[in-house]
Amino acid sequence: MQLRYQFRVYPTPGQQMELVRTFGCARVVFNDGLRARQEAREAGLPYVSDGELSKRVITEAKKTVARAWLGEVSAVVLQQALADLNTAYRNFFASVTGKRKGRKVAPPRFRSRKDNRQSIRFTKNSRFKVLDNGRLRLPKVGDLAVRWSRTLPSDPSSVAIIRDAAGRYFASFVVTVDAHETLPPVDAEVGIDLGLTHFAVLSDGTKVAAPKFLRRAARKLKRLQQDLSRKQKDSNRRKTAVVKVARAHARVADTRRDWQHKLSTQIIRENQAVYVEDLCVVGLGRTRLAKSVHDAGWASFTGMLEYKAARYGRSFGRVDRFFPSTRMCSACGRINEKMSLNVRSWDCPCGAAHDRDVNAARNVRAAGLADLNARGAHVRPALLPAARREAGTHPDAACSTRSVEGISVLQGGEDVNSLSNPNGCWDWWGYLGATNFPIKGGAQLETIMNMVRRLDG
Repeated sequence: MQLRYQFRVYPTPGQQMELVRTFGCARVVFNDGLRARQEAREAGLPYVSDGELSKRVITEAKKTVARAWLGEVSAVVLQQALADLNTAYRNFFASVTGKRKGRKVAPPRFRSRKDNRQSIRFTKNSRFKVLDNGRLRLPKVGDLAVRWSRTLPSDPSSVAIIRDAAGRYFASFVVTVDAHETLPPVDAEVGIDLGLTHFAVLSDGTKVAAPKFLRRAARKLKRLQQDLSRKQKDSNRRKTAVVKVARAHARVADTRRDWQHKLSTQIIRENQAVYVEDLCVVGLGRTRLAKSVHDAGWASFTGMLEYKAARYGRSFGRVDRFFPSTRMCSACGRINEKMSLNVRSWDCPCGAAHDRDVNAARNVRAAGLADLNARGAHVRPALLPAARREAGTHPDAACSTRSVEGISVLQGGEDVNSLSNPNGCWDWWGYLGATNFPIKGGAQLETIMNMVRRLDG
């Protein structure tokens, strides 16, 4: 599999000027290619092919007086800028035709020199090289000083030079990692319920408090934003204030990313299978809890879990967002009415007392195991089947720390007679109808029958 390794680079003032020139050339080629295709569409002409576009905006443009300065930078950078444009068009067409799943992709837009983020990419054809002294040699740029935090596992296939809004430069290497990095197998499997009061609640009872990095930095960010608002537009002091605000936000983002990497690595190392709920972060970002939702960073955290599980030989699964993990009793399977967010614990008529978040995490784990078993995996079936009807989000606002709290979630003496009829027989089909359990194929039916045999003796 391919991974990215990103390191901080420190170009000299002369190298910064070369990078700025390269950023500008790549941006101009991208915009020229986009403009050529837009004009062809408006004129009713056929779609300009990739080869014809490269010939028109790079090869022939270098021979003109207006674009002669394109020859001052590496040609590979210009070709990669057009490759990005072609990829953007393909993603847009696939989204319009329905071949690409997920959110709709907008058509490519023109790039601006005022964009907060500028980037270029060098491939092996450009003959970039990591020297023995640790410097990164780029064609027509020079040898950049790199702050190496770890060694690359293999020779990189490409490197992207990125300049962020805070004025920092990074080198992002694409390397190929062997699939022999699997961790030793373990018996533990965990379900994770994500929230705001507690960032993550595990099915074993562990509660990870939400750090809320943006909230903790709000006072400093407020002061910097106030200073920025007082500066005159287009002045040098305003540009300096903009960089200060960007650096403060970058510090928050870096701290959050580092914390999520450590937590996700710990979870992957300690569990053979990890199951999370498929939250609609985009929809939650439109509510009054938008600031807290974006501060939590659920999408980036689940993405880390997914790729680390694939890298280290673990299993990863997402539970449907409509699965009623919060309202469903993890002991008997009863689905209660909707509960308000201030209800943090509740008692089931079967006699089980539940912590809201821990119960949801246990149901997420059960649903994940049921999904794996339905797909033919050799997984021991859970005690009860789990339906899918609700996203278990628990957005509460409260004071938080960075500590990890552990509580016991094992309940003794669960009464499973609530599903029995007056004759003492299990009303399984009534239960399945009440929970709307999807019976699809012989695998799930066999799972249900195994559960019946186990519980009936």
